[in-house]
Amino acid sequence: MSTIADRLIEDEGLRRGVSRLTPEKIEKVFKELIAGECGARLKTYVESCVRCGMCAKACHYYMSHKDPSYTPVAKVSQTMWRLLAAGGRVEPQVIYECAQVAYTECNLCRRCIHYCPLGIDTGYIISVVRRLCHKLGVTPQYIQDTAHSHSAVLNQMWVKDDEWPDTLQWQEEEAREEFPGLRIPLDVEGADFMYSVIAPEPKFRTQLIYQAAAIFNAAGLNWTMPATPGWDNSNMAMFTGDSEIMSRVERAHYETAQRLRVKRIVMGECGHAFRAVYDVANRWLGWKWHPVPVVHSVEFFWELIQQGRIKITHKYADPVTIHDPCNIIRGRGLMDKLREVTHFLCENVVEMSPNREHNYCCCAGGGVINCGPPFKNVRIVGNSIKAEQLRATGVHTLVAPCHNCHGGLEDIISKFGLGMHTKFLGDLIYELMEKPEAE
Repeated sequence: MSTIADRLIEDEGLRRGVSRLTPEKIEKVFKELIAGECGARLKTYVESCVRCGMCAKACHYYMSHKDPSYTPVAKVSQTMWRLLAAGGRVEPQVIYECAQVAYTECNLCRRCIHYCPLGIDTGYIISVVRRLCHKLGVTPQYIQDTAHSHSAVLNQMWVKDDEWPDTLQWQEEEAREEFPGLRIPLDVEGADFMYSVIAPEPKFRTQLIYQAAAIFNAAGLNWTMPATPGWDNSNMAMFTGDSEIMSRVERAHYETAQRLRVKRIVMGECGHAFRAVYDVANRWLGWKWHPVPVVHSVEFFWELIQQGRIKITHKYADPVTIHDPCNIIRGRGLMDKLREVTHFLCENVVEMSPNREHNYCCCAGGGVINCGPPFKNVRIVGNSIKAEQLRATGVHTLVAPCHNCHGGLEDIISKFGLGMHTKFLGDLIYELMEKPEAE
């Protein structure tokens, strides 16, 4: 069995961070973290884990490498259990090793919960390790740059204040050539919902904003998008362990929706963003519940189909398979609604095995893809089991309602020569729905 020390990858952010540390500083910060932010939950997991290893087959890294050091229990043993045993007094190099495990060899997919006989949430434990690394200033360079972007401009891609409304106007003008009268309404008070997206959409995937506007227009919906910062629903600070920036970003998101007095927030097809807005930030901010109701686009599209607002001219003919994004399936239970929407749109749906809450992670979530080039091969090779799972379906179209999943799956498809292509639900709805030209 190898150890993390046998496979360390050089990262400037990690190396620079540990260069400033001493065992005394690590011990002080660790003890403050355990005493101040960790309570019965961590203590229960520490005292309950019997190191049985039944979590092994849950992890795509272990299933791909078949190396016991990649099992969830081994990752915890090499990080949190190691730190606890030493009372937090370790050499700086140990923190480097903990950071690589926590940021790049665990996607926080939480699949292991379903295999642990005691229900231990390894993802939570690894999140605490990330929190420690953040407080020590030891985070991978690329994802830290993204967290800085959130801090500076409240979005993931350094999109400037004037670039955002300009992009929406551009997409509106493009869409009106196909849908006369279509508007992308900005800052409309009292709309039924505020539509929010992640920053890569205006930066790289503007067609998704175009498609969403086309769908909402065809469905006759009363909606709006914000014109000011607070529009980005992504949050990489959640994954660096920077809970302060994470909560500030999500507070701005909710306050934007409150300023517009919308009835709810509808989020685009992104899993990690949904987790940040729906599940994590509200608790860090001390809110009992969300100040504005939140719904993921999978559930929203399902509602529109149930109401007869989405009308299609035909079904997608080629066989498709469904990828289950961790944060909306294991994290929200949308597996049935995802399948109902996909079956409504597609003639032939071939399920992966396993599927639903037991589906394998894309290996891009949990901020891992944002750790950048130094670790790209780690996550791709560490998910060869997903490539086997995809290949076994025999199909060429993969439905994945999550941005990070698209990034991770496309890397896997390319690496292993699977000859597949990925689609969002919005891609399919736009392709199949009734359009003015057909009337």
